[in-house]
Amino acid sequence: MKSLRYLNKYLLKYKYRLFWGLVFTIISNFFQILPAQVVRHSFNLIREGINLHSLYEGTSQQETVYDIFAKSILVYGVVILVMALLRGVFLFFVRQTIIVMSRLIENDLKNEIYEHYQSLPLSFYRKNNTGDLMSRISEDVSRVRMYLGPAIMYGINLVILFIMVIPYMLSVNVKLTMYTLIPLPILAISIYYVNNIIERKSDDIQKSLSGITTFVQEAFSGIRVLKSFVREDDSHANFTTASNTYKDKSLELNFVNSLFFPLVLFLVGLSTIITVYIGGQEVINGTITTGNIAEFIIYVNMLTWPVTSLGWTASLVQRAAASQARINEFLHTKTDIVSRENIIKPIEGDIVFEHVDFVYPDTNIHALKDVSFRIRHGETLAIIGNTGSGKSTIANLLPRMYDATRGRILIDGIDVRDYNLESLRSQIGYVPQDVFLFSDSIRNNIGFGLPSITEEQMVQAAKDADVYENIMRFPEQFETKLGERGITLSGGQKQRVSIARALVREPSILILDDSLSAVDTRTEDAILNSLRRIMVNRTSIIISHRVSSVKLADRILVLDDGEIVQHGTHDELIAQAGLYKVLYERQLQTEDME
Repeated sequence: MKSLRYLNKYLLKYKYRLFWGLVFTIISNFFQILPAQVVRHSFNLIREGINLHSLYEGTSQQETVYDIFAKSILVYGVVILVMALLRGVFLFFVRQTIIVMSRLIENDLKNEIYEHYQSLPLSFYRKNNTGDLMSRISEDVSRVRMYLGPAIMYGINLVILFIMVIPYMLSVNVKLTMYTLIPLPILAISIYYVNNIIERKSDDIQKSLSGITTFVQEAFSGIRVLKSFVREDDSHANFTTASNTYKDKSLELNFVNSLFFPLVLFLVGLSTIITVYIGGQEVINGTITTGNIAEFIIYVNMLTWPVTSLGWTASLVQRAAASQARINEFLHTKTDIVSRENIIKPIEGDIVFEHVDFVYPDTNIHALKDVSFRIRHGETLAIIGNTGSGKSTIANLLPRMYDATRGRILIDGIDVRDYNLESLRSQIGYVPQDVFLFSDSIRNNIGFGLPSITEEQMVQAAKDADVYENIMRFPEQFETKLGERGITLSGGQKQRVSIARALVREPSILILDDSLSAVDTRTEDAILNSLRRIMVNRTSIIISHRVSSVKLADRILVLDDGEIVQHGTHDELIAQAGLYKVLYERQLQTEDME
């Protein structure tokens, strides 16, 4: 229960709903208990009516006794019906307060988790897989809601019902009450264990179903590979195995479920038999009436579901506590990417790296080693090197996706850690190496970072990225819906839409992280020529492993294993014996072979 204390702030927020839920529960239970006492009076009236009817047999008063008896029974029946209707009304109010409260808290908790997720650094997402993150915001929150809604509602109902019923039953007859209640604790414990088995097997089924879903999704996504390697039969055999596992687990759950209601009915029936047997003895002894037996049978049935729900509720609380502990683990994870001074100002784009070291926190890979360089406002710097040399790390450090392990990064003479994070990132146009497009229209993908985009801005950005002609050839043009991760487009088209998305913001600093790798040399030249105009009076960083992509740069950095091994212009570097010349000659040989 310790982990569930986190939810107290939400219970306090919706305290009035909880309070009225408590009030309505008390009123609904009052209208549930009262009919049992009316039934007692009815039974006693029936017995007295039969005796009086027999006593006046053969007399004129017999008909009068019958009329009075019939009217009284009718009145009692109407009273019971009215009580049932009133109870139904207040049960509706109970659910409209407590269950609605749980839904509101569920919504608030999901929003809090999602907002917190967005505040966490990239290192958090490198350490945690997407499936686990999604599970905590969906399945775990749903389990917590079951505690906030049904568990609290049934728990309150059980406590109130016991407080109202048990003392009254004891006041009528202690012996009958004790014998009547014997099966109920057994029922609660049995339901608790059976429910745990059901929940465990349900989890196994859910995992099995998740495995099948993942398998089928991969099979459909990789259908070309499946067909080209002629592995359809193997894939079908694997699916059959997974499907049979799911079937077996479902049948096991069905067997346990089949035991649930027979167990409840057996223990309820046992309690009813005990009530009639012990109650009959007490009637013979003259301590109670037959009406009390009927009344106690109603109480037994009345207590059955709350007691049954006790085992179920205990299981819900257990599962909710485990889920909330998982949620708390993430909510208590704090981001270290915070602004020290919260400076908000327009950026010119004068960038300085001073003795920057960076070690990835999750892998301990030393990506940058004592890197120092400067880019003046309006200059274009190219960073080139082999895979794993640290090029993309520089791109990640500028907008503070990570913070440098040692050294500092200055923009316009101010440490990036002093800028307001939102202000800093909004003035940097970043085209990442791994292009990501949303399952939305091309228009909304280009305007993602600029919600108030005009038609002219969008068209110009598309032309600058050399993707306008491609878009206009689509039947729906800018309204074309992209598939998952932009699968509708080719690799080069996706990269160019991503470039357009960065350009439309008119950023002070433009970072192209190997964003021309999927286009041919002709398209690369077209994009670079368009970028020539864009880069005027704008600080730009072009990161690439291809020498042809860096021809617009004023200066070039050559990285190898996280260190700057060469620095200069294209002509200066080509005249030196070094990594840049090796890369340049290797690319020329590749182009000649093509």
